[in-house]
Amino acid sequence: MTEHSLWRFSRALHRAINDRHFEDIEALIDEDVEWALYGPIDMFPFLGARQGKDAVLDVVRQLADNFQVRRFDRESIMLGVDSAASMLRYSLTALDSNKPISLRVAQFAQFRAGKLTSMRVLIDTFDLVEQALGRAIHLPKMTSVG
Repeated sequence: MTEHSLWRFSRALHRAINDRHFEDIEALIDEDVEWALYGPIDMFPFLGARQGKDAVLDVVRQLADNFQVRRFDRESIMLGVDSAASMLRYSLTALDSNKPISLRVAQFAQFRAGKLTSMRVLIDTFDLVEQALGRAIHLPKMTSVG
């Protein structure tokens, strides 16, 4: 049985972010990859949609410039032949402030011939923004009692 593409990609991504070893991740990304990290682009400009290998590698470099992955836990995962979906919890450190950041993400990946062709990541952005601001966000009540 061969190793699933997600495991190779995951290891290479974390090595790129933590150790700035970009060669492994570069070899695992398709030239025409579609990539989207859904979150508050105004606060985190490396989020958003990207097309193509060079654009995705630029995002990975920006992640490496801003964060260190301390830990991640797979809460659930579903693997297909050339696809994967997972819920993850990350513990990161912001490099500029040495501040811990915890976030949950849902990740949907597709592969072809062992290379990433599509990545969609949904981030629990409300919690992330509160942590980045360093305070709770108080929203007005949305319901009325009648």
